[in-house]
Amino acid sequence: MIRRASERSIKVNENMKGGDGSVKLTSLISGPEELLNKGRLFSVITLEPGCGIGYHVHENESELFYIVKGSAVYNDNGTESVVNVGDVMVCPPATGHCIRCNGDETCELVAVIVYA
Repeated sequence: MIRRASERSIKVNENMKGGDGSVKLTSLISGPEELLNKGRLFSVITLEPGCGIGYHVHENESELFYIVKGSAVYNDNGTESVVNVGDVMVCPPATGHCIRCNGDETCELVAVIVYA
């Protein structure tokens, strides 16, 4: 299977999970069936400066982020850290996280949610 860039869906969420501003999600798959029902999300997330995803807990699933552009502040179950290009963050089941673009540059990350 090949998924062409022109076939990707783009969704903009305002105040995603209670976060600030807009979050743009560019889907790299069309649904869980393309992840063999082992997960539900494989997307590029774009955060403009000051924008972010609010704190939330993942039950029965894990989310992984890989920073491809910019930097952000990542809250890993209550501990905040600055993350930069090349960093990987993992939010295991029953833990929480949030992320916010903290610089003057757009932050882009690849996000994958897999089932536990």
